[in-house]
Amino acid sequence: MTTRTALVTGSSSGIGRATVEGFLDQEWRVYATARDPDDVADLGERTDCVTARLDVTEETDVEQVVARMVDEEGRIDCLVNNAGYGQFGPTEDVPVERVHRQFEVNVYGPHRLTRAVLPHMRDRGDGTIVNLSSVAGRVSFPGGGAYCGSKFAVEAMSDALRAEVREFGIDVVVVEPGPVATNFADRADAEVAGVERSGAYESFYTAFADASLFGDDGPATIPPERVAADVVNAASATKPRARYPVGTPARVGVLARFVPDRLRDRAFALVDRLS
Repeated sequence: MTTRTALVTGSSSGIGRATVEGFLDQEWRVYATARDPDDVADLGERTDCVTARLDVTEETDVEQVVARMVDEEGRIDCLVNNAGYGQFGPTEDVPVERVHRQFEVNVYGPHRLTRAVLPHMRDRGDGTIVNLSSVAGRVSFPGGGAYCGSKFAVEAMSDALRAEVREFGIDVVVVEPGPVATNFADRADAEVAGVERSGAYESFYTAFADASLFGDDGPATIPPERVAADVVNAASATKPRARYPVGTPARVGVLARFVPDRLRDRAFALVDRLS
C-alpha cells in the first residue's frame, strides 16, 4: 500500500504539532514545516517525518518545500494550512502595516501554498486541502476586525476553491476551532501591546486583559489534539465535510451567524458596559 503524504505548516507547536503527530500515528509520511527549523527538529526524529523551513510569506520557501516533497515522495495527498496568528485591537488603533501582515500570513500564505500544490494534485486527480479557520471566521467581534477579517477571507476562498477543484477529485475542508489550549493567547497579547492606542477604546483593552476567551484555561477550551483529530479524519475521509466546527463555542458560533445584527450589537454593548 502506498504511504499517504501530508504537508503541514506552522508545525512548531499547538494545533500544527498535534496534527503532525496525529498523521504520524496514522502512518502517514509528513513534512512538518516552520519558520525556524530548530522548532521542529525533534519531530524529525520520528519515523516518516521530514522537517523543513517554511515561512508562508516567502514565495521561495513555498516553492522549495513543495518541489522537494514532490521530488522525494512523488505525491502530496494533503496540505494543511495551519500557520497563522491573531492581530487584535480596535480598528482605529491597528496600523495598516499590521493589518497587511495579518493577511500576509493568514490569507496570502495559504493562497501561496494552495497554488503551489494544486498542479500536482490535479495531475494525480486526488488530494485534500485543509484550511485552519476559526469560530472568528463565522462571527466577528469588537477588537477582532483584522483577525476575523482574515479568517472570513479564508472561509470565502475555501468555498470558492472547493467548487473550482471538485471536478479534479480534490477536496477542500475548513476546520473551525473555538478556544484551544495553545500559545495563541500569548502571541495575541504581544500583538495588542504593539498597537497605537488612541485612548478612545480603553474599555476594550481592559476587557481583553481580563478575558479568558483565547486563554489556555477557559471553561470551553479544548486541547490541540482534539482539533488535530478532525484534521486527520478529514484528510483520510473519502468524502469529507466542507466544515468541521470543533468545540462548543465553534458550534454555537455557527448558529450565531443567524442572529440578527441588531441583537448581536446589543450583546456586544452589554459586554462592554459590564467590563
